[in-house]
Amino acid sequence: MVRRIEVTGSGGVRLAAWEFAEPPKAGGRGRYDDGPVPGPGSRPGGVLLLHGLLGRAAHWAQTARWLSTRYRTIALDQRGHGRSDKPVSGPYAREAYVADAEAAVEQLGLAPVTLIGHAMGALTAWQLAARRPDLVRALVICDMRASALGAATQREWSQWLGSWPVPFATLADVRKWFGEDDPTLERPAPSRGDFYAEVMAERADGWRPLFFRRQMLQAREGYAHDAHWEELALVECPTLVVRGLDGALGRAEAQEMVRVLPRGRYAEVPDAGHLIHYDQPDGWRRVTEPFLDAAVPA
Repeated sequence: MVRRIEVTGSGGVRLAAWEFAEPPKAGGRGRYDDGPVPGPGSRPGGVLLLHGLLGRAAHWAQTARWLSTRYRTIALDQRGHGRSDKPVSGPYAREAYVADAEAAVEQLGLAPVTLIGHAMGALTAWQLAARRPDLVRALVICDMRASALGAATQREWSQWLGSWPVPFATLADVRKWFGEDDPTLERPAPSRGDFYAEVMAERADGWRPLFFRRQMLQAREGYAHDAHWEELALVECPTLVVRGLDGALGRAEAQEMVRVLPRGRYAEVPDAGHLIHYDQPDGWRRVTEPFLDAAVPA
């Protein structure tokens, strides 16, 4: 089961959060390991899932299903994404995303929370863990670099976003373009097509993204130009750094991140690219589940 919860983020921005739980048993409530569903404030806290740039909470569905058998599990549509507000004037700075995640943890009673983030969401997660260690029990960083990505990548992203042939006539066209025809692809990637199909909405003229390009580029500014090693070193909780062998995070940098983290651990998923949790859910679970079992016993 999935239910929508409203969260008030920084500056009054309305955020859509999605709680995942097992279906209710016959004649009773949902169960977590044959116990009652944990509510706000229950120990051992909850899990907050934070998607990456251009993503949405629904991309965590497979992860959330197995997590929800043990923990209270919430996925957040971050500002500018999914069904959350997309204020024209923003802000889309790092501080706003961290403040939104902090608000979600506190309003939903998730502390001490386990934060699991992909890409931009992982950066938000470790920035919150660094600033509010009292709120965070454990952290999983999925394919996100601590180094600045570089100004050139921002220009490349702008050109790439502008190359999308929107509006798409059908969802099949979305899947084909992102999974086969995108000139940035080295080889076909069907799961990538599925990933982007989930961030499209049908309009009068066809299928268009749930986000706005200008806002996404603004959100990316904070890590295109800035490194975040100092905040990483301030993370006190157990932390797992996960990379795909063909992802955006290189092995040398991932291992350096683990060295910088006071309680860091490293894992990698074979045959995975940047969308590890989405296109290789079994491999992703194999490396994250043992870490969570040790760091956050259910």
